[in-house]
Amino acid sequence: MHEFFTNLDLHAKGLWFPVSVSILLALTVLFIPKNIPRKEIYITFGVVGLATWLSDGILSRALDLFDIGDPKKAGLGDILSYTFIPTSLAILFINYFTRKNRWILTSWFTLAAFLIEFGMVQLGYLKFKGWNGYFSIIAFVIAFGFLLPLHLKIIRSD
Repeated sequence: MHEFFTNLDLHAKGLWFPVSVSILLALTVLFIPKNIPRKEIYITFGVVGLATWLSDGILSRALDLFDIGDPKKAGLGDILSYTFIPTSLAILFINYFTRKNRWILTSWFTLAAFLIEFGMVQLGYLKFKGWNGYFSIIAFVIAFGFLLPLHLKIIRSD
C-alpha cells in the first residue's frame, strides 16, 4: 500500500494545479447545460483520451520532449492531466461548436489550453526538454480548429 501512494507522486512540485484544473473542468462538463447528446460525450471522451495517452507515450516517453511530474512515475497529476483536461476541453468545445463560431471558439480554447500548460510550467510541474509553447499553440489550433470539427462531423454522419 505504501508503494501505491509513493507511485502517485503526491509530493510533486505544483501538483495542486493540474489536480485542481482537472476537477474543475470535469465538474464543469458534468453540470453545464448540454447541447450535445451523451453518445457524443462518451465517444469524444474515449477518442480524445486515447489520443492524449498515445501522444504522451510518444512525445514524453519515447521522444523525451517534456516531463510531467516525476519522469519515472505516472503520478496522480499525470493521470488526471492526461485523462480529464484534454477530454473536458474537447467536450466543452464541441458542446458550443457551430460552423459560425468555429474560429472564435478555437481561439478561446487554444488560449485556455495554453494558459493551463503555462501554469503547469510556471509552477514547476511541467518541464520542457525539447518542446516549447509555440509547438503547443500550433497543436492546440490544429486540434480545436481542424481535428475536433472533423471528429464531430464523423460521429454525426450516418
